[in-house]
Amino acid sequence: MDLKLLEERLDSCGEPGFRAQQVWEWLARGAQSYDDMTNLPLELRRRLSDEVPLTTLELEREAVASDGTRKALFRTHDARPLETVLMTYRDGRRSLCLSSQSGCPLTCTFCATGRMRFGRNLTASEILDQALHFRRAEKVTNAVFMGMGEPLMNLDSVLGACERLPDVGIPWSHTAISTVGWLPGIERLADEGPPVRLALSLHAADDSLRSELMPVNERYPLADVLAACLRWHEHRRRDVFVEYLMLGGVNDRREQAVALAELLQPQRAFTVNLIPYNPTEAGFRGSTRQAVWAFKTTLEQRGVRATVRLTRGRDIDAACGQLAAREPISADGDVVKAR
Repeated sequence: MDLKLLEERLDSCGEPGFRAQQVWEWLARGAQSYDDMTNLPLELRRRLSDEVPLTTLELEREAVASDGTRKALFRTHDARPLETVLMTYRDGRRSLCLSSQSGCPLTCTFCATGRMRFGRNLTASEILDQALHFRRAEKVTNAVFMGMGEPLMNLDSVLGACERLPDVGIPWSHTAISTVGWLPGIERLADEGPPVRLALSLHAADDSLRSELMPVNERYPLADVLAACLRWHEHRRRDVFVEYLMLGGVNDRREQAVALAELLQPQRAFTVNLIPYNPTEAGFRGSTRQAVWAFKTTLEQRGVRATVRLTRGRDIDAACGQLAAREPISADGDVVKAR
């Protein structure tokens, strides 16, 4: 919902200031329509239904993967595409992968989103409406800004959305912002906004290879980015999650694991999350399972905490790095229409 428009309409109706909070509380609990908002006067509900749409986004299509992952393709009011993913886990987590931009301007070579045409930054309301879409169907518990876009290039809207996520059921301790290393944003996060978690997409332990994979490294090299992450760690007293995409024959050799362990100092500040590569049109191949676990073992032998990410939604192009606003395909190969 366009929360600014809501406040303007309520003000024009002469309604008391608490009405906006009442509407938001209903939305955050998963209200399907204004009819659900029974503590609002009936005439006001009718007027708001006509003047303030319940969402800023139009659902174009939705797909469900064989593992239960759901991916929604939305359009903004000006026809900008974006995708959002809900991943479900056996331990009860319902984790949202939220987009902060339509497309992405940073063109990382391994990422399908980077091959899209960049649209624009999303508003805080457009970010929240991604979460509210899934909240209407079930409870959500976690969120990561790892969908389309570089969140720290749109930090005001991202933080504005983060402020309200606890109302939706997602505490700040279960919210993470993932960045390719956008230095000004990392520096701001050390002091501004709620205490959400920070994840750094690293993918290489030397500037030369990282610049090949991620052109942003030319602007903000490794040493500067890691120094900013350490400042964030010192201020926030939380680990920095280091995301490392496992690319076969590119960054998965033992000596590269050793170099990564030497780079991440002090070790107590970092936890490495190894990400199996999900197929895109970029032409890379994923590391073998043996290579991934050997890489993890090498890190752990040198005192670095490391995990391997569980891949979700690969069969509908909903996994990490695959979001590109293409037609979602169901597990049986059919295009899935909007619900």
